Amino acid sequence: MLKNRSVWILGLALFSLFFGAGNLILPPLLGYRAGSLWWVVGFGFTLSAVLIPMLGILAHARLQGDMFDFARKISPGFSLVYCYLVYAIALVLPAPRTASVTHEMAVAPLLDFPPLGTSLLYFALVFVFALNRSRVTQLIGKWLTPAIFAVLVLLIGSMILFQGGVPGPAQFEFPVSAGILEGYQTFDAIGAVVVGGVILISLNLEQPDLSFGERFRMISGAGVLAALALMLLYAGLMYSGALLYVPGEAGPGRTELLSTLSFRALGGWGQRFLSLLIGLACFTTAVGVVTGASDFVKSRFGNSDRAYRITALLGCILGVGMGQLPVEAIIAVAVPALMFIYPLTIVLIFLNAMPDKWAPSLVFRGVVVVTLLSSLPDFLGSLGLEGVTGAWTAWMPLSAYQMGWVLPAGLAFLVLHLLLRVVSGRQAPS
Repeated sequence: MLKNRSVWILGLALFSLFFGAGNLILPPLLGYRAGSLWWVVGFGFTLSAVLIPMLGILAHARLQGDMFDFARKISPGFSLVYCYLVYAIALVLPAPRTASVTHEMAVAPLLDFPPLGTSLLYFALVFVFALNRSRVTQLIGKWLTPAIFAVLVLLIGSMILFQGGVPGPAQFEFPVSAGILEGYQTFDAIGAVVVGGVILISLNLEQPDLSFGERFRMISGAGVLAALALMLLYAGLMYSGALLYVPGEAGPGRTELLSTLSFRALGGWGQRFLSLLIGLACFTTAVGVVTGASDFVKSRFGNSDRAYRITALLGCILGVGMGQLPVEAIIAVAVPALMFIYPLTIVLIFLNAMPDKWAPSLVFRGVVVVTLLSSLPDFLGSLGLEGVTGAWTAWMPLSAYQMGWVLPAGLAFLVLHLLLRVVSGRQAPS
């Protein structure tokens, strides 16, 4: 009974660590622009923003190490570079974005308070929570997540049941790929690699006597619960956004549409509910990112508590600085970084979620090299260098959807896996 209760708390904590600024502001506008095809775009969004992150949690449950183990089979040096790159991106982009969203939607409409003041107070609280990391899952799972979930269900239910509306025409040429690429902006595949370690370490601190199998079952069960909650809320937010369509009006911005949604669904009190929701959702994500980065640096410096505190402090200072940028500016800056790191992260998640016999070191190395090379054109294209990559886009399948790396990576896995089976078959005694 106690373990079942712990799985629920862990699942709620995991959901809350995932559900941050991007998860809140992206689905409504995606649904608005998808119109009657909101469910098709939602399918693509679910693939990159739910399925892949939860596979990342499953991979953590299998490895039961830290993020360094995700790329260890390639080489320790490559793994170290990958980890530092991911944590740098997480601290510079998604964590500050949570503060920027909080200010634009939860503070500025209600108080005459400068962005710098919001960021300073916000990351001061993040720092306090990071220093009390042994309580992270209990505080988030028991108290913060139920509040977030309740406000969201109230908002979505009111919009769907009482506000009516008709979805407009779809504005996407390729709805599935549009959903997948928008799911990148949640940073949740990266988040899975980062916060999965936070969940594991917090679980070990709270219940150190658990066996490997018990930890695996608890983390996997928590991942399933979090995935179901995310899918339910994404679908509700997208459909609610689709119902806000007004013919002849220019498309609103992300934060503007979410504000309109809250007012339509909940009236004057909607802004207050939304303020609470945004503050909680964004804050828990920032805590997870800062705590995960600090845990990793601590592990690289002999489990030094001083290294943990310094990293948490530096992460919060970076958050204050980047948090001064508008939300749309941070999202625009994030696109090239995501086009570079996301394909590699997705491939590492899939490989680590597989049984070891399917993905030995040689398969890891070959697939990762092919992924890096084949994702380079999409990265260059995101920098505005489409002319350099025109020939690749013309003949490589899925390149038109900015996913030209998928087929080469899949073929590399199949070819290497078959070659290893042939070689091992020849070496086996007759």
